[in-house]
Amino acid sequence: MPKINPAKLKKVSVNLPFGIGGTEWEPDSTERKAAWSLYVELVTRIAIQPLDSEQDQGLLREALSSLHSLFGTTRQILKDAGPDIGGSRESVGGIAIAVLNRGLRPVLSKWHPLLQAWEAQRSLDVSPKKHEQDWEKEAQFRSELELLREDLEQYAVALAVIAGVDYYL
Repeated sequence: MPKINPAKLKKVSVNLPFGIGGTEWEPDSTERKAAWSLYVELVTRIAIQPLDSEQDQGLLREALSSLHSLFGTTRQILKDAGPDIGGSRESVGGIAIAVLNRGLRPVLSKWHPLLQAWEAQRSLDVSPKKHEQDWEKEAQFRSELELLREDLEQYAVALAVIAGVDYYL
């Protein structure tokens, strides 16, 4: 973990995606540690990396699974940190819960069943990648994933600010 400079950790001001808006408060050490854990989980996943269809990179299923796994890891980080990270809007817990419910949940609720239904139609002689490329909704899904990725990147920047570390990918 990078060394945290206490001088940088007085009041933080962050802008958040998914209609959450901006907020300002003084995070304590528990919140900074939780923000760091959430940051690491987020920036080390496929979910925050661009899926370039032109470069033939990434399966949609992998991206969706990576996004879905953020629910479990976020829940665990929040539970481990305890109630001190708070559930108010101006807290790491409140922000993380809002990101899950306002940002990730709508995308997963829409695309998981659609992709699952398409995957069920794949014949064994067609690769998963080829099958995804043949899906009429593939471009739309990739477009929506890119918008979500941009919002998640904004969230990652906010987590870095809260944790008191430089943002890097």
